[in-house]
Amino acid sequence: MVKVLFVCLGNICRSPMAEAVFRHKVKEAGLEDKISVDSAGTGHWHIGEPPHEGTRRILSKNGINYSGIKARQISADDLEAFDYIVAMDEENVRHLKQLALKEHHPKIVRLLEFLPDSDTLNVPDPYFTGNFEYVYQLINESCDHLLRYIRQREQL
Repeated sequence: MVKVLFVCLGNICRSPMAEAVFRHKVKEAGLEDKISVDSAGTGHWHIGEPPHEGTRRILSKNGINYSGIKARQISADDLEAFDYIVAMDEENVRHLKQLALKEHHPKIVRLLEFLPDSDTLNVPDPYFTGNFEYVYQLINESCDHLLRYIRQREQL
């Protein structure tokens, strides 16, 4: 089983959106028994909370199921357990690398590294900008490329 973890700051906007979108794509591809998906935050402020209202609204608008997603904080064990640790921005990457053993650093990537011709590598935080539609577009397209990458690399 290939395990993918999406990470943002509070685990209520970007990473749960990416978790739900990627899970949807994995299901559409018939790979639910080969790829598992989760999300976490680097901070502890929202532990146990559902995704932000803006995230829930955009996911519902696009027919993406987010049931069962609750905010949690990443742990050192996650860095061992997951094959791909996909951060939303450079701040998340820095935090993850501080938490991780050097051997886990290659697992840590930014989601937008998979988006061809992207003019940015950081998914903006809609908690502060309110731009959930733009963030959804970035995540949705990047998740297509991430899934293609994982399928090729893992021979799925």
